[in-house]
Amino acid sequence: MASVESITQSLAGLSIQPAAAVTHTATDATSWRETLQASSSAPASFETLKTMVYKPKTAKAATPVPLVIIARESTDVNSAAVGKKLNLKEVRVASEDLLNEFFALDKNSLSPLMLTAETYPKVATVLDASIASSSSLFAVRARSSTTTLFLSGKDILTYLRTLETQDAPLQEIDLEALKVDAAPAGQVKATPVKKEKDDAKIEGAVQIAIGIKKEVDFAAWYTNVLIKADMMDYYNVSGCYILRPWSYSIWEVIQDWFNVRIREMGVQNAYFPMFVSAKVLEREKDHIEGFSPEVAWVTRAGQSELEEPIAVRPTSETVMYPYYAKWIKSHRDLPLKLNQWNNVVRWEFKNPQPFLRTREFLWQEGHTAFLTKEEADKEVREILDLYRQVYEDLLAVPVIRGVKSEKEKFAGGLYTTTVEGFVPATGRGIQAGTSHCLGQNFSRPEMFNIFVEDPNDPTNQTKAYVWQNSWGLSTRTIGVMVMIHGDNQGLVLPPRVASIQVVIVPCGITAKTSDEQRKSINYRCEELASVLKSVGVKAKADLREGYTPGFKFNDWEQKGVPLRLEIGPADLKKSQTLTVRRDTGVKAPLPLAEVTSAVPKLLETIQADMFKRAQDTYFSRLKEVTRWEDVVPTLDDKCVVVMPWCEEEACEDDIKERSARSDEPQDERAPSAGAKSLCIPFDQSRWPPIEPGKTKCAACGKDAKRWTMFGRSY
Repeated sequence: MASVESITQSLAGLSIQPAAAVTHTATDATSWRETLQASSSAPASFETLKTMVYKPKTAKAATPVPLVIIARESTDVNSAAVGKKLNLKEVRVASEDLLNEFFALDKNSLSPLMLTAETYPKVATVLDASIASSSSLFAVRARSSTTTLFLSGKDILTYLRTLETQDAPLQEIDLEALKVDAAPAGQVKATPVKKEKDDAKIEGAVQIAIGIKKEVDFAAWYTNVLIKADMMDYYNVSGCYILRPWSYSIWEVIQDWFNVRIREMGVQNAYFPMFVSAKVLEREKDHIEGFSPEVAWVTRAGQSELEEPIAVRPTSETVMYPYYAKWIKSHRDLPLKLNQWNNVVRWEFKNPQPFLRTREFLWQEGHTAFLTKEEADKEVREILDLYRQVYEDLLAVPVIRGVKSEKEKFAGGLYTTTVEGFVPATGRGIQAGTSHCLGQNFSRPEMFNIFVEDPNDPTNQTKAYVWQNSWGLSTRTIGVMVMIHGDNQGLVLPPRVASIQVVIVPCGITAKTSDEQRKSINYRCEELASVLKSVGVKAKADLREGYTPGFKFNDWEQKGVPLRLEIGPADLKKSQTLTVRRDTGVKAPLPLAEVTSAVPKLLETIQADMFKRAQDTYFSRLKEVTRWEDVVPTLDDKCVVVMPWCEEEACEDDIKERSARSDEPQDERAPSAGAKSLCIPFDQSRWPPIEPGKTKCAACGKDAKRWTMFGRSY
């Protein structure tokens, strides 16, 4: 990535001097302008630019020529009309992989400055004609999501003109006029995207927590919830995020719960280094193939080049198994069961989303070795059920247990079991946790050669290669929980993972309230918190000065605290408190004499109700489909298709391709993206029995084997 200094020097050579340069935290499009306005280095008045990259349809043998459109943020771009004008077919938003291939940038770093003498001839470039004639300053990404330059429209045009060639001329198009021209006669086309964004805004958002409607602009809502609930913050390395105590405490609850149960199974915690040599990493090519594009490499130490690059672990099989071969010498050394809580790095270029898809994330990864397949199979299911309990019993998130298809299983594994979640707001499935049986793939001689003498062979001449498992659960759990339970007021926390389960707020204090009354109310709030703590409730009295009760209500609601207790002068006279549930908003008086028994029960009721609502929604979106004609409409209704399937990989590829077809330009994250198999549920009894020779695959018509869940997914 070019430095700001090198970019400004390059511009200076063209007699272009940026009006200002601002370094800031990594931002996406929704928070960029707000971040710049908060900077004292930014101009008082400016516009933001958007740079969009599209991939037109080409013949399979042809190399795609990306279309780059540079427009004002306020301009609604009709990419189909631009494509038609330039004779480009089926213009679709480019994937992150294409952005990285052509520009070595993610979508939050795109700008006119990404175009260089090397890249410009390889793309078709369109500049909104109104930019060059504008008197505004424009915010332009400096090939980074953390640095912004401010340039005039004339300077932007000058820069692009220096790059154009006879074969790749710059196209200046009046995008607003083109939009009108593209509309039917006598009718100006509507602008649904802008309207949706406007509709997403909540009236009076300054006064409440989030300000974005979950049901209209889910991505912006999700980010706002995480930031305003103090769950995370952006870091200055793209795709990496800071987990603040409010979210990390949830991870600690999961750790504590899980550690108790795996220790009962004989699993011990250990730690292995995060670095792995290229030689070891590449030993298992089938396994690492799925990770190779995402492996981060260390190539320098100080000013010296390393003799051999060192990878940062994307997972730890190749880190740990050479030592399993060293430690396992006899069947008496089995089973070997180790788990580690650690970070991994996968330098992927797809759309980063906090907790769901990040370049560095936290997880636990268990790696075990057994003498027999039966032992390995048993543990795979035991661990998977623990993952189910983490989601259902702690996070109040319903999941479905099943096995992955051959195409979707863990690379190098024998089979993969999974717990699959579902996000109703987007209609997308999400892989929540996986438990893999690796078989003997890693223990065989050409791999890590992990064996013992077969105890059933009296001659001690037979080698028994061990059976291995690996299993992992990550901080993705937190993101799934937020997506499912959060609402337009913010986060909604299940009581069992909330670091504060009950907040007590003094109310009814006015200017006429005497100091003695004020102290008495505050004292009773502190006393109530202490009483609740004595029975195991995580309670806090909010006695902050200078904040109104209304502000405190909103503050704790956006943070998702499960239960609020209000105490005022009238409550004290009645020896009661007012309970307010975060999940439903239901209010009810509660005698103070009953709080030690009633509050814990109410918290358990909240936990159970949250799970039941989420489960009812999930199950209502599982739609039985037996005809291909019903697949895409079902997906478009934000549901999961459950259909009889032949379980053939070619059919699965075809399903993904056919279910993605759309007349509208879309990218891989759009609602019309192709469906893939989510899992083959263990419990097949929810659907009619598969009749051999009679029940046919809904996609290809061959004999079906099992009911399988297909859906769009994260």
